[in-house]
Amino acid sequence: MIVAQQKKKENIIEYILYMWQVEDLIRANKLDMSLIDKHIMPGYQQSDDVILEIRDWWANLAEMMRLENKAEKGHLQVNINTVNDVNRLHNQLLKAPNEVAYQHLYNSMAATIQEFDNKSGNKLSNDIEICLTAIYSSFLLKLKNQKVSEQTELAIKNFSKLLSMLAKKYNEEQAGKLEL
Repeated sequence: MIVAQQKKKENIIEYILYMWQVEDLIRANKLDMSLIDKHIMPGYQQSDDVILEIRDWWANLAEMMRLENKAEKGHLQVNINTVNDVNRLHNQLLKAPNEVAYQHLYNSMAATIQEFDNKSGNKLSNDIEICLTAIYSSFLLKLKNQKVSEQTELAIKNFSKLLSMLAKKYNEEQAGKLEL
């Protein structure tokens, strides 16, 4: 099974972050399947049938990025739609009378979310995209061995708590077990 499919079933937040990483890997390989074949595909230890399926998946994403003009930056529309769907649930939870714990957690960090958005200068569309961007940006900085301030580390931990709770609620909703 393709990693993305598994992540999407188990944790929608991890899935989104994984897909953002995949977009960056495709960009790093210039949307070129010969480079993806050389640099990415050898990492998969699967049967030939599964390898073909995985290769097709990478090729389709690269083509989508080309068609959507995402070769330099930005996210595929399918990934934007997923973030928006998670944000839809976030907004529903904020209004639900039986979701006080979620509301309390969100309210405790709403100012930090806004502060990150103001500092990022990215004009992000919603709170969930802001939290995801903060986490992903922190990940990229660490990959580059760049320092992340203690204040940022604390904010990332708090954003992760919120997104973890949201991912659980999303799974409950997908299973038809969430009552709002």
